[in-house]
Amino acid sequence: MTDETLLEICNARAFRGDTEVFTDLSLVIKRGESVAILGPNGAGKSTLLKLITRDIYPVVRAGSSIKVFGKALIDIRELRKIIGLVSHDLQADYRGNTSGFDVVVSGFFGALGSYRHLQAQQSQLARAREVIAQLGLNGLEQRMFMTLSSGQQRRFLLARALIHRPQALILDEPTANLDVSASFGLIRTLDELCCSGTSLILATHHIEEIVPGIDRVVLLAGGGVVADGRKRDILTSARLSELYGTPLSVLESRGYYRLIPA
Repeated sequence: MTDETLLEICNARAFRGDTEVFTDLSLVIKRGESVAILGPNGAGKSTLLKLITRDIYPVVRAGSSIKVFGKALIDIRELRKIIGLVSHDLQADYRGNTSGFDVVVSGFFGALGSYRHLQAQQSQLARAREVIAQLGLNGLEQRMFMTLSSGQQRRFLLARALIHRPQALILDEPTANLDVSASFGLIRTLDELCCSGTSLILATHHIEEIVPGIDRVVLLAGGGVVADGRKRDILTSARLSELYGTPLSVLESRGYYRLIPA
């Protein structure tokens, strides 16, 4: 199974600060598979993503392991080339006086902006221009990051994540703080990427963000997985009412789902 997996978590115990988030977490995601991680605030969605990106590590104990693309130990520089990241936290960390173009180029170095000692090659600059054009950002690349709208900033971060042609994209609440137009535009782009073969690991509590190309949903609550399966079987009124602790109805249209009060 290892050679076929993107992610393999076995009996992981993990903390954020002094808070135990996971006691005994197990989860397998296959290569090429796209998955939505759904749950209320505090369920552990962001912690799960940070375990994948190696921003945090599980407690070392017998019978516990985390493997990414079959490797328990992986060089962070190598990891950044095969997994791209888009998150609100990353957006908040960026220095506002960085140009949109430098945001994209910085993805080659795992940096948060441009630095004099980081000299991009011509092939890297060409790749940055290619991704900027792909995401419809031409004409904005020389503007400072602080002057861009939240939606434009998020798309530049997506371009940064795509710079290495990653095998998987990790998305943490990708439309957080975006208006309707920016949210829908980003969602359409993510669905196009998903359908073209890029694996998406999407963490959210908004089911509207789950694009049609994602067919598997994992529900997190109480420090573990409470449900895992095909989208049509997991995104039901009964399951989500229980997950969020309030009566809800699920509506579906053209592969998109949304919640309304029951």
